[in-house]
Amino acid sequence: MAQDARLRRRMLGLIKARLPDLQLGSVDDPRSRRGRRWQLAALLAMVLIGMLTGCQSLLDVEQLSVLMSSAARKLLGISRRVPDTTMRTVLCELLPEAIRSLLHRQVRAAYRRKALQPTQLPMGVVAIDGKITTLPSCDDNYAQRQTAEGGALVGALRTMTCCLISAAALPCLDAIPIPADTNEMATFALCLSELIRVYGGLDLFRMVATDAGSCSLENASLVRSHMLHYLFALKSTQPTLYNEAGRLLGALDVSQALASSEDHLGGERVVIRRLYLCTEMSGFHQWEHLRTVLRVSSQTFEHGTLTKDEDRYFVCSLSADRLSTEQWLKLVRQYWMVENGPHWTLDVPLQEDTHPWIESEPQGALVLALLRRVAYNMLSLFRAVTLRAEENRATPWKSLLVRFKVALYTALDSDLVELRVRIAGHAAAMPSQPVLG
Repeated sequence: MAQDARLRRRMLGLIKARLPDLQLGSVDDPRSRRGRRWQLAALLAMVLIGMLTGCQSLLDVEQLSVLMSSAARKLLGISRRVPDTTMRTVLCELLPEAIRSLLHRQVRAAYRRKALQPTQLPMGVVAIDGKITTLPSCDDNYAQRQTAEGGALVGALRTMTCCLISAAALPCLDAIPIPADTNEMATFALCLSELIRVYGGLDLFRMVATDAGSCSLENASLVRSHMLHYLFALKSTQPTLYNEAGRLLGALDVSQALASSEDHLGGERVVIRRLYLCTEMSGFHQWEHLRTVLRVSSQTFEHGTLTKDEDRYFVCSLSADRLSTEQWLKLVRQYWMVENGPHWTLDVPLQEDTHPWIESEPQGALVLALLRRVAYNMLSLFRAVTLRAEENRATPWKSLLVRFKVALYTALDSDLVELRVRIAGHAAAMPSQPVLG
């Protein structure tokens, strides 16, 4: 029971400390002043709390506002039931850019707390990857018009996730909406320019990683023009590079692997990855900044039988000697964490695809998607940084959501006594990362 009380206070402390980081009161309220019965900051706070507790709809959030304890109400400044219709109306009117600003403030506050330092890699690395949520509606602005199987008209709500894969928490730095009339390749430049605009004054990352959908000479040159390095996945869509990489690395066997890793995924399932690397393509085919080409082979065994065997290729502007072979393999493996980290968490524990909360209004659905990334950051930073014990940091996501809900149901006035208030100060000096050139 004492352990539960300590955890409850930590969770309540997180809410008290981290909601102010967002400055919810600074978001422009799209509603007319006449007839407002709720402050926008209170509505946004309640939506975020609903996400922290695993709610599956705005109606669930309304019920949470009824059932949470009086102490939890006092903490949030919410004295009565929050109607789901009120939340829905304002969410559909809010501009997505205003919610992206909350995400930016959250990340900058975490940086000042030194919660984003590289722990998985020797330098900061941001991975950019696309994510799609399908809606039964479209507006040809936020949601692209598409035809599903069977001929039904649907809307594809697409965003580019910018994830700091070098940090233990795998936080989302930004989520850029992909306009309905374009694709990931064309949106990459916008993502990079926004990352530079928002975080350019911080020593947050030195490398940008992305999948083959954004791999192009133009994008690679753009990254280098900002004195950053790139790691791009390589596929047959770049046939000249891909074929040459395959010629140099494709025939290398197990004995020539430079590094390897072995993961036991439960039961009798084992995944073995091996790294192969070459520098012979340095400056190849107008890619003057290209220095290193990688091949990572992945073999999956189930009950001792090979069930999957695939190779993935990557091009990088960083010289091969700047990382050890183990670090090169770690870099590629961390790149995949954008799928296994934020995207999986948003899809499974937070149920973004199956329960987007708003389906008929793409703008409202996008606003909720951005708020969900703010909630994901709060949860991931709490689990990976705030919690001390390793067993607590390994808490399953669904269990974490349940514990937050229980904390709000059972919070006592005594839990609020002397909760520390952390006021975001000026940017603190961070240990500089190695200069990569």
